Amino acid sequence: MKEKISKLNKIVETFSANSIEDIEVLRIKYLSKNGEISLLFDDFRSVAAEQKREIGQLLNTLRQNATDKINALRESFTSKGGAVEFEDFTRSAEPVELGARHPLSIVRNEIIDIFSRIGFTIASGPEIEDDWHVFTALNFPSEHPARDMQDTFFIEKSPDVLLRTHTSSVQVRVMTSQKPPIRVLCPGRVYRNEAISYRAHCFFHQVEGLYIDKNVSFADLKQALLYFAKEMFGEETKIRLRPSYFPFTEPSAEMDISCNLCGGEGCPFCKHTGWVEILGCGMVDPNVLETCGIDSKIYSGYAFGMGIERITNLKFQIKDLRLFSENDVRFLKQFV
Repeated sequence: MKEKISKLNKIVETFSANSIEDIEVLRIKYLSKNGEISLLFDDFRSVAAEQKREIGQLLNTLRQNATDKINALRESFTSKGGAVEFEDFTRSAEPVELGARHPLSIVRNEIIDIFSRIGFTIASGPEIEDDWHVFTALNFPSEHPARDMQDTFFIEKSPDVLLRTHTSSVQVRVMTSQKPPIRVLCPGRVYRNEAISYRAHCFFHQVEGLYIDKNVSFADLKQALLYFAKEMFGEETKIRLRPSYFPFTEPSAEMDISCNLCGGEGCPFCKHTGWVEILGCGMVDPNVLETCGIDSKIYSGYAFGMGIERITNLKFQIKDLRLFSENDVRFLKQFV
């Protein structure tokens, strides 16, 4: 054993290397788990008891000498060529370009940024929800078609557990846990049982907004949405509000913007009407406020919701929703 240690000590003293790779070869040969020095430590178990102290000290000295020598060699290369870098032989031989942000992420962040300038903060909630947060608290009648299996992915029955169909469920969670004034934006992924096509998908992304305070009016809602439209699509953008119906708002409206392709003159994209629908909105129904523990005689509020895919289509003139989830690099690398 002493002879083997002495022989290895002489070899360690002669260590030399011409590259970082050579140093790594030395480390593996002598100091790795199956290296020659490590194997001597395995043989140490068979050394006679009276020799263990002496042999143990020699082995520790040998391992320390080898470690110091390899570290010294590595430092010499570091000082000459900068930081030590090991080549990744799994990388492609072709230059690797930096990735790009997903178009939905770009538009989502822009929407959040616009509304954050007028005081909206971000709220989030679970994608797997119960019936109360998704439907009941939002004034959906028990016979409403949205509760039907045709539109909703139910996970369990009795009690109903489902994939949320809109991010309004987050608004309910905020209203039941916070006191007015409330001004939140709720972005997130939602799910509906729909056939996948160029204009529809079984999952998509929404941004919904909620503002509750004293003396909130429809005029406040209109001004906030006009500000958003001009910031997102340009100062020349006009908006139009058309009466509509949603269970959780009263009165309710659909909002159109002047077509950003033809400037409102009429084109195939806007079906020659000059207008394109982008979101739904309205004043929060008093029943919703009361259900969530907010006194509707003191407080009022507005809510709005838009599909991020819809806004992205308008902003980048993308005609097929399926492109957003197919991860085609040729499509994604167009965006910065």
